[in-house]
Amino acid sequence: MRTTFLITLLLLTVAAQAQPLKKGAWHQLFNGRDLTGWDTYIGRMYDTLISKRTGEPIGLNRDPDGVFSVVREDGAPAIRISGQHFGGISTLREFENYHLKLEFKWGKQKWPPRRNQKRDSGVLYHAVGPHGKDGGSWMRSQEFQVQEGDCGDYWGVAGAVFDIPARKTSGDAVYDASAPLLTFRDKGEQGRHCVKDPDNEKPSGEWNTLEIYCYADTAIHVMNGKVVMVLYKSRQTDNGTETPLTKGKIQIQSEGAEVFYRNIAITQIDRMPADLKISAH
Repeated sequence: MRTTFLITLLLLTVAAQAQPLKKGAWHQLFNGRDLTGWDTYIGRMYDTLISKRTGEPIGLNRDPDGVFSVVREDGAPAIRISGQHFGGISTLREFENYHLKLEFKWGKQKWPPRRNQKRDSGVLYHAVGPHGKDGGSWMRSQEFQVQEGDCGDYWGVAGAVFDIPARKTSGDAVYDASAPLLTFRDKGEQGRHCVKDPDNEKPSGEWNTLEIYCYADTAIHVMNGKVVMVLYKSRQTDNGTETPLTKGKIQIQSEGAEVFYRNIAITQIDRMPADLKISAH
């Protein structure tokens, strides 16, 4: 009887995870109790004696040091990412044409090799392919940067490419809705990093609201209710050949700093919301 019950419960859980998103209905990706619906992945450990990563990756759904856990923070359930090892949690499901919304705040702990650097994490979307493709830690994906002072920046991860209206500077290009499109890719003229504008992050220790809109091959980064970047023509490159990159998993990074995530929800969209007032490119 117990075996039958467990099998039934497992089938119901799988069925619930497989249900399609519905427009206007929010689907909670974090149930507030555990990491059901997510995989964990941890790359190679960092050896402080030689200042490099060594050995084999810890791997998929193995977390001996409790990098990923569910806690109560400020009176509500949250996913705690310790940052001790580089890696991430990723949804079991792939998504396309959606609005993702979540909250995050920084903790206090920092770990080598980023103990003396800005606190860092990231929300990766359209994540595809094997774990560890980027730096041995993350999947190929588009990144909404989550880093102190840089939240909303773009990074192309492991072969992901975007065109972004941006103005060139003496450093990395900066998002500018009125500027011409520049292509951001690894080893390209602009590199794979674009700086958001404006900066709308709250002080460290306060909860921030992060939103990502994805429709067809366009994405919008929103930080605390303000559009900080619009990105066009999402794609990926393999051996010089480009193909569209318009769907994939959601992956949240562990990258050397303690961070908390909560209220992670997603809903289907059939167009970009008109009130975001994005320019045509």
